[in-house]
Amino acid sequence: MLLGFSGNAFLADETARDVLHRRGLKLRDLPRLSGDDVKAEVAAPHLAPSLFGEAALVVDLAGVKVPAGFMELLAKSGATVAVLDASPTATRLKLYEAQGEHHPSPAPSKPGEVAAWVAKRAQHMQLKLDKGAAQYLAEVFGSDLAGMTSELNKLTLLPEQTAGPLTRETVARVVGLEAPGDSFAMLGAATAGQTAEALGQLRRLLSGGEDPFKLLGAVVWQYSLVARCVALQAGGERVTDVMAAQRLNVKPYPAKKALDVARRLNENKIRAHLGRILEADQNMKRGLDAGAVLERLMVQLSL
Repeated sequence: MLLGFSGNAFLADETARDVLHRRGLKLRDLPRLSGDDVKAEVAAPHLAPSLFGEAALVVDLAGVKVPAGFMELLAKSGATVAVLDASPTATRLKLYEAQGEHHPSPAPSKPGEVAAWVAKRAQHMQLKLDKGAAQYLAEVFGSDLAGMTSELNKLTLLPEQTAGPLTRETVARVVGLEAPGDSFAMLGAATAGQTAEALGQLRRLLSGGEDPFKLLGAVVWQYSLVARCVALQAGGERVTDVMAAQRLNVKPYPAKKALDVARRLNENKIRAHLGRILEADQNMKRGLDAGAVLERLMVQLSL
């Protein structure tokens, strides 16, 4: 039986463990081939049944160029073979579906999806988190689901978690990592008059290694989306996130963020802000301190 597990490596590994457990097998006890060992002559001895029962094998294709005929060998062997295949080709996908089972494990990608995944995972572990705590973990770890799970395991040991939902502050104290800056959040805070938050986002972005010139470039691009959203709203029709994404020809997430900012602005403010962004660009090119120029810009946009 050929069992294909695709998608996020951490989730695929967990799914493989659960599926094999239902078949009476333990993932950690099975021989595992990866890297240069993924070839017929190494796999063949593990595919033959023994005195202890049917053969079972785990094959990890991460970073491997699969040899010709290798997958067919696994499929025809009669052994239970769990293949960890993050991004299967169309041919391998058809093979899993025709000769066994395919178990996809797509990872959450958008910040809101990751936060929802954290909340659901915590609930499964009987750990109570408030919304801010789940968002914090999503911000800090991003796509690192294994890292988040490790932190959740530590949080279950806190005495405070029995009293009620853990807050963002409590979780941040235990994890000890600062959430990275977000340029959209920085721009949103500035245009909402939240100067301290905008400057905090800027500081985290710069301390995280963001190049100031690239950061200003991101602000220019984001503000161009905002300006176009303001123009869309000036037409009088109700502009939705989906409509904005279609009209701007961008993905839904940046369209939604730009529209959120645009709803707080009008044409006069946009023109003033664009002038300040242009001034910041010229000052940085003249050799003025880039960090100080960006700080001044955030203050100006928040007025």
